[in-house]
Amino acid sequence: MTESDAVQSRELLEKTATTGRGFGRRAIYVVLIAISSAMMLARVARVDSPDPKSSTPFLSANDRSRWATIRALGDEGTYVLDDIIFDEQGRRVRGWHTIDLVRHRGPDGKEHYYSSKPTLLTTLLGGEYWVVKNLTDATLAEQPHYVARLMLVLTNVLPLAAGLWLLARMIDGYGATDWGRVFAVGAACFATFMTTFAVTLNNHTVAAVSLMVGLAVMTPIFGSARATPLQGVPPGQRVPGEWWRFAVAGLSFGFLAANELPAMSLLCLVGAVLLWKAPAKTLVAFLPAVIVIGVAALGTNILAHGDWRTPYAHRSPGDNWYDYPGSYWLPENLRGIDVGESSPWRYAFNCLIGHHGLFSLTPIWVLSAAGCGIWIWRSIRGSRNATEGVPYSASSTVAVITLLTSAIVLGFYLTRPQIDRNYGGGTCCLRWLIWLTPLWLVTLLPAVDWLSRNRWGRALCVALLVVSVFSASYATDNPWSHPWIFDYWTAMGWIDYE
Repeated sequence: MTESDAVQSRELLEKTATTGRGFGRRAIYVVLIAISSAMMLARVARVDSPDPKSSTPFLSANDRSRWATIRALGDEGTYVLDDIIFDEQGRRVRGWHTIDLVRHRGPDGKEHYYSSKPTLLTTLLGGEYWVVKNLTDATLAEQPHYVARLMLVLTNVLPLAAGLWLLARMIDGYGATDWGRVFAVGAACFATFMTTFAVTLNNHTVAAVSLMVGLAVMTPIFGSARATPLQGVPPGQRVPGEWWRFAVAGLSFGFLAANELPAMSLLCLVGAVLLWKAPAKTLVAFLPAVIVIGVAALGTNILAHGDWRTPYAHRSPGDNWYDYPGSYWLPENLRGIDVGESSPWRYAFNCLIGHHGLFSLTPIWVLSAAGCGIWIWRSIRGSRNATEGVPYSASSTVAVITLLTSAIVLGFYLTRPQIDRNYGGGTCCLRWLIWLTPLWLVTLLPAVDWLSRNRWGRALCVALLVVSVFSASYATDNPWSHPWIFDYWTAMGWIDYE
């Protein structure tokens, strides 16, 4: 055998081994995502109201507000909720009435009740309900359990399963060890609150899926941190930034911002990076797609409320849509955790490491913070992958975007006035941060890869994972309930929000 033949033989063996490992990882990802999806399906199949006298499967005032609007749109073609939340005698309808309401003058010149939730998502879901109703002859009024559970599968479970697969592909490309990759995918399936909220209609799950789609189409434009058989990208080769990627990224990040206002920061950061890398494609494909979402969000808000400003913006004296007889949101009616934390410092403590703590409930995010630092440090030092020689520019870009976005969003919520310092109300986590989960899962990879070198490091990762899975599983029946730390501290008499 000549030397050339020996080299070719070694390359073939290395390629075969790499392909085999990639296939093995892919099989593990499929199993993990399948188990997670089956668990979500089972929970949706039995979801029901915690109120035994309710005839609906809705879990909180938050999702009842959305479901009432969906029913009004699909059955009556209106955003007005009067006939749904009140009966003919003007009494509140149990299972449909909600505190997440505003009241203002409608096109007919009369005062009407409306949901306080952003209108784009509920309008789209109103269309989904109309299709379900016409295909099955089932209505939310007569068969709320059947219709709601079916729509939760279509809106939450199936998109989450697809999003988890997209995320697994990206994790596979950015990870350096098999142990770290499997850890990250396992965490995505079981250790975060994305799947916890699958049993309730909410904007946070939808926003997280939007981010997963956006990352999947955007990160290849930056260049792959390292290539794998699962990605199908040759080592060292940059993925072409096709026009469709920019358009889909614009739709995804635009829809994300329409569902989570602070995500506007991420939209701007991503837009700036794409503009720097490919100005023409950003201006011709990405920006118009964002504008389409923006027009849809503003248009549906005007259609619903006759105003381009959201209901949240109508809280000033003389223009307070939350000021109506029986409103829960009047200062004298607020109670419990909704009153808001009086001390900004106590609020910051509890949001970070306290009873609603980002790091106390989901300690694997400590690895994400460390991972961002590792990727940025490697980029500063000009490090290159030891086996493939691929620059870390792509991963450091993701790390910088993650750190900046996280800091901006946390700063936004930690500096809110007292009425907004309420931890998201009765909820199992800081739900406003759920949409950042995909970014944090990707950026924990370098820290996990480094710790996986010895058993003590792996043991630490597993310990953090166990606590995170416990927190995410604690409220699987109803995510609109307090975290386990909150319940424990309350039982011990350390806190009292009553």
